[in-house]
Amino acid sequence: MSSITDINLKVLVMDTDFYALHAINGFLAWDRRTRVTNLSETVRQMWAYIERTPLAEHPDVVLLEADHIGGPAELRRVINRLHDLIEKVRVICLAQIADPALVEAAAEAGAAGFLLKQEVRLQIAWAIVYALKHDFIVTAGIAKACQHLTNRRVLRANALPEMRKFPELTDRIRQAIKLCVVEGMPAHLAADEMGISLHTIRGYIKEGYRILEAYDETEYPVDMTPQERAFMRFTAFEEDRSERPPYASNH
Repeated sequence: MSSITDINLKVLVMDTDFYALHAINGFLAWDRRTRVTNLSETVRQMWAYIERTPLAEHPDVVLLEADHIGGPAELRRVINRLHDLIEKVRVICLAQIADPALVEAAAEAGAAGFLLKQEVRLQIAWAIVYALKHDFIVTAGIAKACQHLTNRRVLRANALPEMRKFPELTDRIRQAIKLCVVEGMPAHLAADEMGISLHTIRGYIKEGYRILEAYDETEYPVDMTPQERAFMRFTAFEEDRSERPPYASNH
């Protein structure tokens, strides 16, 4: 049985998109394995934070927006400097577009992964934890766009597993969980959104919690709320997935 208390990661997020920055912060806040210590909207802000922060509080993981950093050479320089300043830091690049040149630069500079924001979304905490066990991780779109590259780390990258499947979750129960747990909508508003009664949506949530728990043997802190547990379970990766690189059969 695994325990989320075994992992406690300090995370710095650098993203020039204000809304993306705070969405990532919100998703990470649900997962106690990750603790966001800084949100930077520019690389300059990121350097300033690192320089004034004691070594003991330096981030374990940096989520670095790659799209608007200034191209492959600048991305490589920024990642190299992060490694110089923070011992054992894991840098994971995030992007809106799959640019093979940026992916290759990130891999060459020693980044731990390159992910498309729209593919990882609310599973970002799970992706961070997944990166701890693998040399270089990517989302499916990155893997597909980079099949022609010859960089060894990119070729041997591990694609993120799919979201865990819960066959018993009906579409309506899944929608109720998404509205009330993932998006944090109050039950009465979610009921109006779905066109059902408050009593019915509460029943959906209760049944959803039961189904999610039935598929999970993780040990959680005793003070964790049912909503926190449900979020982690709902966003979890599928287990027992083959560790074979995403396109190893082609090489």
